[in-house]
Amino acid sequence: MWRRVASLSSSISSSFLAQTASRLNTWESLTTGIAQQAKGVIAPKEKTPFITFVLGGPGSGKGTQCIKIVETFGFAHLSAGDLLRREIASKSADGAMILNTIKEGKIVPSQVTVKLIQKEMELSDNHKFLIDGFPRTEENRVSFEQIIGVEPNVVLFFDCPEEEMVKRVLNRNEGRVDDNLETIKKRLTVFQALSLPVINYYSEKGKLYTIKAIGTEDEIFEQVRPIFAAFEQTVG
Repeated sequence: MWRRVASLSSSISSSFLAQTASRLNTWESLTTGIAQQAKGVIAPKEKTPFITFVLGGPGSGKGTQCIKIVETFGFAHLSAGDLLRREIASKSADGAMILNTIKEGKIVPSQVTVKLIQKEMELSDNHKFLIDGFPRTEENRVSFEQIIGVEPNVVLFFDCPEEEMVKRVLNRNEGRVDDNLETIKKRLTVFQALSLPVINYYSEKGKLYTIKAIGTEDEIFEQVRPIFAAFEQTVG
């Protein structure tokens, strides 16, 4: 199903690490030290963010692996889906629109999702962010880069057969509004049509790591672990 995606080695070349170090120097801290600036004192720069996008269809197991990455490597986990569902529950102006969009199996407008992600990043004391389920389209990707001002350092793609993803979603019983057979099939169709260009884009940029998402949680994580272990000395 995903044959178009290039299979990349899990090893990280020295040149790629050098590019990563360069990208880390392109963005200043999300926080500004307003109190110090008011006194005429220039606030020191905080650590620049290290951003990982986590992509995969519904039921690909990316959420479970995000938990293990957070526990092992100390990332802040930002789930695009959870942020959207929280916005629905808050009864905000965007909540009704988001709810109707999700029920139809469609993708929420990029600016809405990016603004929610941006707010969480600004509120976090962490400098390592694991952004789960985003970007799902090229429009998502471009909006993130324009609004936030950076590209991701790493992109994980959890490659899983469609029948396995459907089975997992129907069995998780978490009460999500989009966890029903009709909506799952719509979401899978949208994912296949719109997310492959994003996946291929990051593959060509040398940032994509494809994870075969079949097996136990620990077996899958053993494919993930070396990717972040190689960056530990660079990002702290």
